[in-house]
Amino acid sequence: MNYDVIIVGAGPAGLSAAIYSARGGLSTAVFERAIIGGQITVTSDVENYPGFEEPVDGVELTDKMKKQAERFGAVFYDEEITAIGLEGLCKIIETGYDKYRAKSIIFCTGAHPRRMNVPGEERLIGRGVSYCATCDGALYRDKVVAVVGGGDSAVEEGMFLTRFAKKVYVIHRRDSLRAQKIIQERAFKNPKMEFIWDTVIQEVRGKDRVEELELYSRKKESVTVLPVDGVFVYVGILPNNQLLESRVELDSGGFVITDENMHTNIPGIYAAGDIRKTVLRQVVTATSDGAIAAWSAEKWILEHIDELTAN
Repeated sequence: MNYDVIIVGAGPAGLSAAIYSARGGLSTAVFERAIIGGQITVTSDVENYPGFEEPVDGVELTDKMKKQAERFGAVFYDEEITAIGLEGLCKIIETGYDKYRAKSIIFCTGAHPRRMNVPGEERLIGRGVSYCATCDGALYRDKVVAVVGGGDSAVEEGMFLTRFAKKVYVIHRRDSLRAQKIIQERAFKNPKMEFIWDTVIQEVRGKDRVEELELYSRKKESVTVLPVDGVFVYVGILPNNQLLESRVELDSGGFVITDENMHTNIPGIYAAGDIRKTVLRQVVTATSDGAIAAWSAEKWILEHIDELTAN
C-alpha cells in the first residue's frame, strides 16, 4: 500500500503529526505496536496541557487526538514494523502483515525512563511512582516525596518539587552528586531538601498508592523504611531507537539529531517528540514537534514530487 506520509508511533507527537498531515491533504498512515497515546496514558491527571481548565486523563486526551486525526482521514495500523528500506527517495516499511511505501516517514517512537527494577515500582506507576516532576509535581502539594538519582535532572526536578511538596528527599547511591556544581549549591541551600547518601531503594510499598520506601544503606549495610507520598525516578532515559540506530544520525545518548524543521540527515525522514535530541520532553513540546514535522514533510514532498512519483 502507498501513502504520502507514514508516522511511526502514536504518542502525542505522532498523533499531532497525523492531524496536521491528514488535514493538509496527505494520505497518512500511523503505525503503533503498543498503546495509542504512549507514556502519557499512565498519567491520570494531566494538568499542564493548554486548553483544559481541569486535569484531563492521559488516555482521554490522546483518544481525542486520535479521533481528530481519523476525522481528517488518517489510518491507524496495529502492526509492528520489522524492517525499513529506501528505494530512491521513497521509503519502504515492512511489518509481519504487509509491505508499505511512503514518500516521507516521521519517527515518533519516543523514549522511556530507565527504571529501578525493584518490587512495587511497576505496579504503582501513576499511583505515586513518577518519572516526570514537571508533569506530576503539582499533585504533591504539602506532601512528602523522594527523588532518586544524582544527576542534573534529579537535582533540578527535586528543586522544582519543593514548590509544592513540604519535604523532598534526594536518594543517591553514591556519596556525592553528579549534577553541575552550581545546581548542587542551590539544592544544598534549599531548606526543603534532604539528601540520603550511599543508599538505594529495595522496594516501593503501598496498597493503592505509594506509602513508603524500603532503603538499603550501602555504607552501613542496613535497611530502613522511609514514609513518602510519592517517588520520582531519575536514573536515566532511553530512546526507542531500535529502528533507527544504523540509519540516521544519533547523539551520544542515542537520540535522533534533527534540524529545527525536525528533518534528520536522511532526505524525507523526520523525527518528533521524545525520540529526538531536545531540552524538554512534555506533551506540549511533543505535539509541537509533530506539527512541525508534518508541515516540513508536506513541503519536502511538494518540492520533490517529480522524483517521488517517478519511482
